[in-house]
Amino acid sequence: MDESDSNEGATRGRRLLWHHKLCYSVGHVLNDLCASMWFTYLLLYFHFVLGFSNSMSGIVLLIGQVADAVATPFVGLESDRDDGFFLCRYGKRKTWHLFGTVCVAVSFPFLFTKCIGCEHSSYVAQLIYYAAFVVIFQFGWASTQISHLSLIPDLTDDPHERTELNALRYAFTVISNVCVYSITWYILGLTGDTSDSKQDERIGPEDSVKFRNIVLIVTAIGLIQSVFFHLGVKERKKNPNVTTRYLDKDSEITSLVPNGAIRKEPKRWKHWFRECHFYQVGLVYMFTRLFVNLAQVYIPLYLQDTLHLRQDSIAIVPLVMYIAGFISSFFMKMLNKHAGRELTYSLGVLIGLSGCVWIYFGSGSNYTGLQLYFVAALIGIGGSTMLITSLSITADLIGPNTESGAFVYGAMSFTDKLSNGLAVIFIQTFHPCQTCCFDCSNYYQLVLSCGCGAAAVAAFVSLLTLVPGKLRERDQERAAIFDTVRESRNYGYNSIST
Repeated sequence: MDESDSNEGATRGRRLLWHHKLCYSVGHVLNDLCASMWFTYLLLYFHFVLGFSNSMSGIVLLIGQVADAVATPFVGLESDRDDGFFLCRYGKRKTWHLFGTVCVAVSFPFLFTKCIGCEHSSYVAQLIYYAAFVVIFQFGWASTQISHLSLIPDLTDDPHERTELNALRYAFTVISNVCVYSITWYILGLTGDTSDSKQDERIGPEDSVKFRNIVLIVTAIGLIQSVFFHLGVKERKKNPNVTTRYLDKDSEITSLVPNGAIRKEPKRWKHWFRECHFYQVGLVYMFTRLFVNLAQVYIPLYLQDTLHLRQDSIAIVPLVMYIAGFISSFFMKMLNKHAGRELTYSLGVLIGLSGCVWIYFGSGSNYTGLQLYFVAALIGIGGSTMLITSLSITADLIGPNTESGAFVYGAMSFTDKLSNGLAVIFIQTFHPCQTCCFDCSNYYQLVLSCGCGAAAVAAFVSLLTLVPGKLRERDQERAAIFDTVRESRNYGYNSIST
């Protein structure tokens, strides 16, 4: 066994150090900060600040989601490719992460800045202007997301450590959302003048400079975290002699070569289309993201147009939601370890549905007071539990096949982005009032209760289609094979039979 093989084996056998986990966890902060503004304030900004109609605001978001959906499979395939390009010596995952970070940083600030040189042009012309930056931003966002997710199976083979990385990753997602809401609350002056006349004012064109300042601060914070990621995370180099040779869809043969390495033929992206679990896990992930994203997009509009609450509620209630999700994320490793993926996910669905039902029946001053914060906490905890567990299920699906892991995450993200974009444009197009008057007070209540509730139910049904424990059993079988190989190596055998 040569030195490179020895180093790889040592890396696989060691647990990740705490500072490596921390540096990995902040690698998606720029994306999380931008995604928080994108989903929470894009419709608000384009409609109330720029004056776009509900449907045109939805078109902007749809363009972004479609661009992201198209980019993710492409990025996944290219991220899995190891063609010897000189930048890939830096690490193929980290190279794509760096490329995506640059694209996001140079394009996203323009989305929350008035059209430069075309401020007074037609809305169609402005739509074309913003669409260009949306496409660049979404391509960069997809590059960062897929490369960051696909690093998890590359960094560790321990399923519980993978769950921990997903939990830490989501914890910083929550922190990023809290950061965005706190900055927005401060800059918009929500903690300043508390008079009724001030609080009743809607966000308008005069707030454009404030949104520009928010997006510049957010982008700067995200870039700093990306620097920590690139300095602190070392991408594990795969042994080119380690391949997997498939006899059929459910069997693999393992042998020892003279230098003691396990020879396996890599699982290509085409192989995934032959696995039923690939589609089932894809549905679970898609409906999970639909639940989380619809809640994030329409909570502020629900608070303003349905409940007619004070302006500061559009910052406070989302803060409660994400803080609750942040706290719950620290229990995910323990729950997944002792209760299993299926039971943990089902618990998240139950908690999320409880929040949706409460929204549907909630009314009166008691509801808009203390009860509303309990509802926000339920939505946050349910979404956090579902999302972390669905990402862990996806990592279980990939298993040791990290050579095509980015494609799997890209395919999952494709369904996620496309479904979210279509859902938002459907909701915006069929809004009963194009001017967002107070007469259509129950529309966003139905969106959150029925729309998010339906997504949670669909996710649970998709989970039921998975054979209980099948993914885990497959990983255990592979682990048993590798243990047998190691034992035979210790005794001096040159091969094993399967």
